[in-house]
Amino acid sequence: MLFEFEETFEHGFSACGIENENKNENENDFMPLIDAHIHLYPEVVNRDPVAWGAAHDEPHWATLCTRKRKNGQAVQVFPDVDELLLSMDAAGVTRAVLLGWYWERPESCVLQNRFYAECIRQHPDRLSAFAAIHPGFGERGALLELGKVRDLGLIGVGEMSPHSQGVSLADPVLQAVLAQAGRWGMPVNMHVTDPASRDFPGKVTTPLQDFITLANRHPQTTFILAHWGGLLPLVREAPWPDNIYYDTAASPLLYPQSIWRKFCTKVPTDRVLFGSDYPLNLYPNIDPLPNMARLVAEVHRSELAAADLKLVVGANATKLLAI
Repeated sequence: MLFEFEETFEHGFSACGIENENKNENENDFMPLIDAHIHLYPEVVNRDPVAWGAAHDEPHWATLCTRKRKNGQAVQVFPDVDELLLSMDAAGVTRAVLLGWYWERPESCVLQNRFYAECIRQHPDRLSAFAAIHPGFGERGALLELGKVRDLGLIGVGEMSPHSQGVSLADPVLQAVLAQAGRWGMPVNMHVTDPASRDFPGKVTTPLQDFITLANRHPQTTFILAHWGGLLPLVREAPWPDNIYYDTAASPLLYPQSIWRKFCTKVPTDRVLFGSDYPLNLYPNIDPLPNMARLVAEVHRSELAAADLKLVVGANATKLLAI
């Protein structure tokens, strides 16, 4: 499924040498390419991620984000915002949605949130952001933090993973945050692992029924299930709650290229958001460092119909996130 290609890109919907067929006929046909699943960390974290994780009691994050593969290659890197923007430009990505993390300490959430607020303040035309919220804030503190970040311009919540944090789905703080996010129109991105996926360091089981339960309990709240939702629609028959969407984060590490067509035969394409999980290296057998452009090339090779492709790579995010 992996191959080399010439890295020639245009800024916008066309990428990897693939042109918008109507570009010369009607400039209004331009479609943004939005990566709805990006992670970025403050300079204090990037400087020495291993030491930072140890000093701030974030062992699960450190296990997932600072580990190396058997050949010594880093699973991911730690770019700054300028490096992210350069990677976006090279891949033709017009906007990135920065997602928080399922931190184990509330203080880490605050650090992440304020960093993202500054990122979007400096680059409002290129970056949007979701907030990290931890039940350890307590209900009052969690709702206060959610209100603060909303005022600072953050537009959603997540990537959340109560399973990774050891938080019960019945936790009253979690329930209050999800309910408030729904009232404020802030979508919630949830980390999901495929029950059939291989084991890896830091893997946490996330029963798929749990996400259906949450979506049914909070019908006003929009849920985006990361990583193709652990293939929930392929293992459970419809109907599914109509407030569930899916992103494609880390797709090449999880599934073959055929997943794009296979998934979209079960799920309407207006429910799928393009996401990479950058700066995770999605093609470690080819690239020593993350290459955002390769996933852009993969979605263009997916054989989705042109109208469906436009929905997945940009129109859905534009509408759902109001960006």
